[in-house]
Amino acid sequence: MKTNRTNSDKEMNAAMLSTELLSPVWTHLSTFQATRGEGIYLYDSEDNRCIDFTSGIGVVNTGHCHPNVVKAIQEQSQKLLFGQMNCVIPQATVHLAEKLNEITPRHIDRFFFSNSGAEATESAIKLAKAATGRSNVIVFQGSFHGRTHLTMAMTTSKTAYRYKYQPLPAGIFVAPFPYTYYYGWDEDTTVDFCIKQLDLLLQGQTAPDETAAIIIEPVLGEGGYVPAPPSFLHHLRKICDAHGILLIIDEVQSGFGRTGRFFCFEHAEVQPDIIVMAKGLGSGLPISAIASTKELMAKWPSGTHGGTYGGGSAITAAAALATIKTIENDELLENTVLRGRDLRAGLEKLQKRFVRIGDIRGLGLMLAVEFRTPDGKPDAEACSEILKHCVHNGLLLLSCGSYKNVIRLIPPLVVTKKQIAEALQIFENALEEIFPEQMEYSL
Repeated sequence: MKTNRTNSDKEMNAAMLSTELLSPVWTHLSTFQATRGEGIYLYDSEDNRCIDFTSGIGVVNTGHCHPNVVKAIQEQSQKLLFGQMNCVIPQATVHLAEKLNEITPRHIDRFFFSNSGAEATESAIKLAKAATGRSNVIVFQGSFHGRTHLTMAMTTSKTAYRYKYQPLPAGIFVAPFPYTYYYGWDEDTTVDFCIKQLDLLLQGQTAPDETAAIIIEPVLGEGGYVPAPPSFLHHLRKICDAHGILLIIDEVQSGFGRTGRFFCFEHAEVQPDIIVMAKGLGSGLPISAIASTKELMAKWPSGTHGGTYGGGSAITAAAALATIKTIENDELLENTVLRGRDLRAGLEKLQKRFVRIGDIRGLGLMLAVEFRTPDGKPDAEACSEILKHCVHNGLLLLSCGSYKNVIRLIPPLVVTKKQIAEALQIFENALEEIFPEQMEYSL
C-alpha cells in the first residue's frame, strides 16, 4: 500500500470500495454520494452541490429535509416509533387518516396503509377482487405499477421490468393508452381509437362480469409522462358504472401536489372507487396507502390482508401528516402551478430552437420532453447524452418512456423561479452541445 496517498485519495478509494458492496441490480444515474439535502439541492461530503430535478422519482415533493417534516419526525421519535396495527392502533396513523379524509373526495372515507407503491397497488387489487368477487384486471399500455410479481404483470412500460421473470400472474389484460403524440393523431381521434379498443378487449378477452377493476395512471409515469385526456377518464368511469367494475386511479407518482392539485384526477373531475398513493406522501419516508369507501372496505374480509409494518410506523405517519400540512400551509399547490408554467414556457422556447424536441407535455411540475431522430423515430441515444451532460454539470434529471427517449423534469414543489431558470440554462447548454443545429422544421 502506498503511504503518500492524500486523505482525499483515501476517502475516494474507500467510497469506491464501499459502493462495490451494493447489488449491481440497481441502475445509477450518477455516482454522486449524497450526505445531506436541502430544498432542491443535494450535497456530498465535500459540499459539492447538485440540483435535484428528480425529487427521488417524485418522492420529496416538499423538498429535501423540509423543516416541518424533520421537526415532526424528531418529535414523534421521542414518543413512539412503532405500534403494530394488529396489536395496537398508533394515534399518529389515526391522525393521518383523518387528514387524508379531508383532502380526498367526499365519498372516500376509509384508508389502508402500507410501505411502498407496489404494496399499495397489490392492496388495491386484492380489495377490488374481494369486493367484486371477480378475478381480472385491465391495465394500459405504458403502465408502471410496481416490481412485485403481480405488479410486474400489470406493468407494460418497459420490458426491463419483466425481463426473464415470466411467466407472471394471469388475469391481467392490456388496453391502449391515449398517447396522442405516439399515434400521431389529434386527441379526439386518439381517444376514440382507445375507447373502441377497450370495448373490443371487453368483448374478446375479459368479460365485464369477470373484470374486477380498471387501473390507470392519470399521467403515465415510466411510460413517458403522458397525461390521460379527461374525456378518456370520464369514459372509464362510465364503463365501470355500467358493468360494476371498480375504477382504480394510481396516484403514486402524480399525487400530493405534483400536478398542481393534491391528486391528478381532480383535474378531470372524475371520481375513483380506489385511490393508490405513495412516493410524495411521506417526503422521503416509506409509506403508501389506498383509499376507498366504507361500503367497499366492508367487503374486504378481516384478516385477509395486512403486514407487519403497514400502518404501524408512527414516524412515517407523522412525516406524512407534516407533508400534507406543509403542502397546504406553504401554498405549494399554487407554487406548483406557477413554477410549472415557468418551466413549461422555458421548454417550449427551447423547442422552437431544437428540432429534435418532438413533444413537451405534462401538468404542473410533472413535465416531459420527448426526443426524436431527424426521421421522427424515438431518440434514446440523444436522451442519454443529454442526461450525462446535465449530471456532469450538476443537474439531476431522469429518462422515461418505453423507448427511453423522454426526459422528465420533476423538481420539488418548493422550487423557485430563479432555480427553474438555473436548471433550464444547464438543460439548454446540454442541448446546444448534443444538437448543434438550431433551426425549425416540421416533419
